[in-house]
Amino acid sequence: MSSKPDFQVLKTSFDRDGFISLPGFLSETEMQELNTNIDRFIPEKLPQMSTGHYFYEDKNDKTTLKQMQDLEKYDPYFKSLAINSRFESIARVLLDEDVVCKTVEYFNKPPKIGKATPPHQDGYYFMLKPQQAVTMWLALEIVTEETGCVKYIRGSHLKGMRPHGRTSTLGFSQGIVDFGTEEDVKAEIAFPANPGDLLVHHSLTIHRAGANTTADRSRKAIGLIYWGESAKEDKEAKEKYMQQLDKEREKE
Repeated sequence: MSSKPDFQVLKTSFDRDGFISLPGFLSETEMQELNTNIDRFIPEKLPQMSTGHYFYEDKNDKTTLKQMQDLEKYDPYFKSLAINSRFESIARVLLDEDVVCKTVEYFNKPPKIGKATPPHQDGYYFMLKPQQAVTMWLALEIVTEETGCVKYIRGSHLKGMRPHGRTSTLGFSQGIVDFGTEEDVKAEIAFPANPGDLLVHHSLTIHRAGANTTADRSRKAIGLIYWGESAKEDKEAKEKYMQQLDKEREKE
């Protein structure tokens, strides 16, 4: 593990940019333990998971596992990763209040077919009042631009919610429809990562990731989402959103 971060510096950077980067947040030993538990979890727990909690890039190819959600609800190791942990402490500092872990997720972009993640703001999915939430992204292996590293738009969290529309990307049904302005291009920063590197962003920070264009390298990561105690789900907006999704799915 890297040396203890200066929380005040992190908070200042986060408030300004909408994200922070913590290289080497987990040590090599901790990463070995994490990857061992993921390798155990997939054959042991995935058969018990609700079908809406996991996705394949190619549903006919079980080697193309793309995403798993709510790992903490199925396994005590991942619950301990999220609750009363260093991840939770960082979230509490950045949001300046007590927090609740909403989910622990697994992400992968399989080689050749791992699709791009469309530009979006997590808060569009969360539908919170106020938008007091963070998403954490931890690299499980070396991640490059070719395998689809995360890219942030610096300062975008300060400019409100951008318009979103339907996408064809499984697991990321909504994307920003007017992305790609000159301001977006100038403010975008890519974050290649090593195993154990941690990225954290605000729920209004615009981010995306490219496709995995390599022939033989995966792009695996763990995600953790925390809501501030003050954040409440807008149930009416959520209900309208789900109804709209159902209508769009009926047309497919």
